[in-house]
Amino acid sequence: MLIAQLSDPHVTTGVLAAEPAAGLHHALSRVLALRPRPDCVVITGDLAARGRPDEYAALREIIGRFPLPVHLVTGNHDDRESLLDAFGGTPLLGGGFSARYHVDHPEATIVVLDSLMAGGDGAGCLGAEQLGWLDGVLAGRSDVPAVVCVHHPPAPIGIPFLDGIRLTDGDALAEVVARHPHVARVLAGHVHRAVTVTFAGTVLTTAPSTWRQSSLTASADEQIGLVVEPTGFLLHKIAETGSVTHLVQVSHAAGISCPF
Repeated sequence: MLIAQLSDPHVTTGVLAAEPAAGLHHALSRVLALRPRPDCVVITGDLAARGRPDEYAALREIIGRFPLPVHLVTGNHDDRESLLDAFGGTPLLGGGFSARYHVDHPEATIVVLDSLMAGGDGAGCLGAEQLGWLDGVLAGRSDVPAVVCVHHPPAPIGIPFLDGIRLTDGDALAEVVARHPHVARVLAGHVHRAVTVTFAGTVLTTAPSTWRQSSLTASADEQIGLVVEPTGFLLHKIAETGSVTHLVQVSHAAGISCPF
């Protein structure tokens, strides 16, 4: 199974809307040009800049005609209720009315978690009830690989500021994932950089943003910021015999893109 992991588009409206909208559209157009085409797209959170209804309406305009399945993940910049109002009951949220859901593709199970803590400092949390739900979902389909998707990285990635606002119960998530060796990947966003980490007996990846990247700020006394580095996405080939991940550049690539 081929999964394109996009992340952190920060779609907005108004005078600053053009760049993030164009970045997401360009990335999706690049996905369509891949051969073979991916089976689905996962967008790992921060779908909107401020979680406003008008921003989700703009997101719907961008992805509404996209011909491949898209699975949306809630990020700390999102608003859960507005997201559910916009996309609840559609395939974009697994056909349900929850920001946590799973989709049983023939070759893999996509499990989407909701790590949003409203009113917090940007960190995320899953909670015991959601972790129990995840444990049950993973146990229910252990004969094919599973991919767990969450916005906040559950492990340190080496950038102090971002490590301070990662998933607060990442160790508890690791305990659940470690019980299920068929978890082929844990996909996260939030970092605005491509990072690979060993995690709970599997591999954790964070995808670059389709808009702007975070500076590689590895010192706690240095200010982190956003930089205009190349945008891109990750392409995961998931198989029972092993999985492979490629970084696909978008903004600085000469690759073909397809309109939609």
